[in-house]
Amino acid sequence: MIDKLNVKIFADGADIKNIEELCKNPLIEGFTTNPSLMKKKGILDYKKFAIDVLKVTDDKPVSFEIFADDLDDMEKQANEIASWGKNINVKIPITNTKGEKTNELIKKLSNKKIICNVTAILTIDQLKSVVEVLNSETPAILSIFAGRIADAGFDPMKTMTEAVKIAKSKPFSEGDTVLYSQ
Repeated sequence: MIDKLNVKIFADGADIKNIEELCKNPLIEGFTTNPSLMKKKGILDYKKFAIDVLKVTDDKPVSFEIFADDLDDMEKQANEIASWGKNINVKIPITNTKGEKTNELIKKLSNKKIICNVTAILTIDQLKSVVEVLNSETPAILSIFAGRIADAGFDPMKTMTEAVKIAKSKPFSEGDTVLYSQ
């Protein structure tokens, strides 16, 4: 049944044994993690953990998140993370903690053929601004936080339906855009 849906499932976590086990599941198409999940697992060496994950994921895409907050440092980190493997997607929040938009950073990375997983998208305006700057030759993941939209009292289905239409207005090289919600 689930294989008939037009959905890609990415497992979220920071447990290497769990990731290795989930990699055997044909329904899991990729993985994602973030610094807070890694911290909860006691991971102190981000790069070592990332390299270990890449060894067990059979070239499935893996999203690793930057943790810098300054735009210049975010760019340096994104380039470093992208250099660790060919199947890496770099998670970039739509804004940093200062509320600064990351669109120009996303544009630079997308133009360098770095696949961005733009995360923490909450509004249609944010989505539109990202789609506008993405290189149409570089795939991207647009992570819309449907759960947080619902927590704010709004219907996330309306947002998700509109988001799919907007994302399809600028097709990527893989022919589709992955929309992922948390």
